[in-house]
Amino acid sequence: MSAPHHGLPRLLAGLEPGGAPMSLAAHTRIHGPLPDIAPHQLIEEVERSGLRGRGGADFPTARKLRAVAARRRVGPVLVNGSETEPASAKDRLLLARLPHLVLDGAVLAAGSVGASEVIVKVGEGAIDAAQAVSGAASVREHDRVRISVLTGPEGYVTGEESAVVHYVNAGVAKPTFVPPRPFERGIRGRPTLIQNPETLAQLALVARFGSSWYRELGTVADPGSALVTITGAVRAPGVYELAFGTPISDLLEAAGGSVEPLQALLVGGYFGTWVDALSAVGLLLAREDLRSVGCSLGSGVLIALGASACGPHESARVISYLAAQSAGQCGPCVYGLRAIADSFGALADGVAAPGERERLLRWCADVRGRGACHHPDGAVRLVESALRVFARDVEGHRRGRCDALPAGLPLGDSAVQPPGWGLTPRLREVAR
Repeated sequence: MSAPHHGLPRLLAGLEPGGAPMSLAAHTRIHGPLPDIAPHQLIEEVERSGLRGRGGADFPTARKLRAVAARRRVGPVLVNGSETEPASAKDRLLLARLPHLVLDGAVLAAGSVGASEVIVKVGEGAIDAAQAVSGAASVREHDRVRISVLTGPEGYVTGEESAVVHYVNAGVAKPTFVPPRPFERGIRGRPTLIQNPETLAQLALVARFGSSWYRELGTVADPGSALVTITGAVRAPGVYELAFGTPISDLLEAAGGSVEPLQALLVGGYFGTWVDALSAVGLLLAREDLRSVGCSLGSGVLIALGASACGPHESARVISYLAAQSAGQCGPCVYGLRAIADSFGALADGVAAPGERERLLRWCADVRGRGACHHPDGAVRLVESALRVFARDVEGHRRGRCDALPAGLPLGDSAVQPPGWGLTPRLREVAR
C-alpha cells in the first residue's frame, strides 16, 4: 500500500496537465491497491471520518450506507455523475481524468451494502467521462461487481436522484414523488445506494488511509477536503481541491484572484445564495460559517460577480433558465416559476408595476416546498438572495439607471459565454 498523502492535493494527487485519464497502473502507484476491508469495518470508518455527501444534500455518507445495507435484495450502486449544474465541473473532472478513484469507491460501497452491480450515469454530452469510465472498467479484472455506464438527458432536474432512478427503470428522466426513497425502493424496485462521484472518491481514500488521516485536514465539524468549481471574475477559473475551514478569500486567491473588484459571490451554484462580497470574503469554507449568512456549499460552486456586471440581470437570466428547466409535471413549478421569472425580469428591466417586489416574495413563499423534486426551493432561494443583495440595483433600474456589462453566467452548452468562463481544471495546493 502506498503511503498516505499528507496535505493537499488528495483527490487530485498525481493528476497531470492534459486530458488523458489516469491509468490503473498510475492510480495504483499513487494510491495503492484496492483495500480488502470488511463491510461493517468500512461503514464504521466512514462514520468516524465524518464524510458527508458532495452532491449538494450534505447527507452523512455512513448513514446512507447503513440504510441500504440493512435492507434485503439490494439493487445496484448508482454513481450519479449527471452534474446538471451548468457552473460545476468537478464530477466530470473526476470521471474523465480519475475514473479508477471513483470506481474504487463504488466497488467498495457495493461491497459494504451487498450490491453486485455498479451503474455509472453521466450526461449525454459528457463523452469524455463516459469513455474514460468504460475504459477504466474494462481493465479492472479483479472487481467482484459488474460495472456499466449509462448516458442520459442533461436537463437541470434530470440529475435529481429520483429522476435518475426513473430514467434507469423506465427511460424517463423526471423526478418522482417520495417516499419511497431510493434506499427503500429504487432501481428495479430494490433498495439502491446513490452516491455522487466525489463522495465515492473520498470514500475510496478513507478506506485506504483511515478516518484519522481523513481528519488531518479540515475542522472538527467539517473534516477533510472538497472540490470546488471557482469561476466568474477570477483569473484562473477551474476546479480546486481545498480543505474545509479555508477562508473564502483564499479560495479566490487559489483561482488567481479577482480580475476586478467584486460585488457579490454566488455560493452553491444556481440553487445557491448570493452573498455580498464584503460579507463573503470573511467567511470560511465551513457549514456553520456559510449557514450564518444563509447559504451552503451545495454543488461545490463559487461564482465571483465583478463590480462591472449587473446582479439583477444576471440573476434574471439564471431564474428564467431554472423556470425553463421544470420537468413540466407539477403546477407550482410549471406556472409558479415562470411567473416568478417574469416578475423578477420586470424588476431587473425596470418596468415592474408598483408592489411587484412584494408580490414576487409572496409567490416565492407559495411555491416553496412544493412539487416532486422541490425544484422551486432552489430557485426561490436564489430569487430571495438576489432581491436582498442587489436591492439598490433593483431600485436604480426602476429609475432607469444601468450601465453594467453582461457577465454571462454559464447556462449550458448553448449559452454564449464570454472569455474567462472556461472551466479548465487547474491544480493548486492551498494550506488549511
